[in-house]
Amino acid sequence: MEKAQQKLELITKYFGDFNPVQLQQFAALDELYNDWNSKINVISRKDMESLYEKHVLHSLAIATAFEFKPGSTIVDLGTGGGFPGIPLAIFFPEVKFLLVDSIGKKLKVVDAVAEALGLKNVTTRHTRIEEIKDKKFDFVVSRAVAPLKDLWQWSKPLLKKPQPNSENQKPGLICLKGGDLSQEISESGCRPRLMEVYEIFSEEYFKEKYMLYVSV
Repeated sequence: MEKAQQKLELITKYFGDFNPVQLQQFAALDELYNDWNSKINVISRKDMESLYEKHVLHSLAIATAFEFKPGSTIVDLGTGGGFPGIPLAIFFPEVKFLLVDSIGKKLKVVDAVAEALGLKNVTTRHTRIEEIKDKKFDFVVSRAVAPLKDLWQWSKPLLKKPQPNSENQKPGLICLKGGDLSQEISESGCRPRLMEVYEIFSEEYFKEKYMLYVSV
């Protein structure tokens, strides 16, 4: 647990307003993912030592730029081991998250982690995102799952219509990506707002990491 507390400092360095339950939940991620990853490989083995930097903190970049309102609904497209969905669900306990993946064994890990953390605002669905027809969401979040063109094509039908004269951020796709994105953005036909994660978090890992936001 002491080791987890040290890793937790990487998060509390940037976020100072967590309650004791949230701090406990973030601290528990280390042991939970190490345990589950030894049974079902959902995170690359070499990344496990950097879980808090490469997965948890990276996911929370979204929370620095977007204020999800209580009661809003978010779908995590291709959640894998639960990123960015699980860290965001801890951060926004009054927001509802649906974590979607086409690989069932990954969702088994996500379900177990959410249950162990006591997250009441997380549900999962074993499906392809384009097969969801019964729900609309305020935001779609995703991390390096597919090219922007595909992500936007899948996301558009799932997003709520923007409210006229609303001061809230418009419904849209928020995705975390890395590297040179110029061609990918050009091919997508989108005009995303591009934010550099390195301007938010100073760790070397976040150089050439970006957050893209495409609104409806």
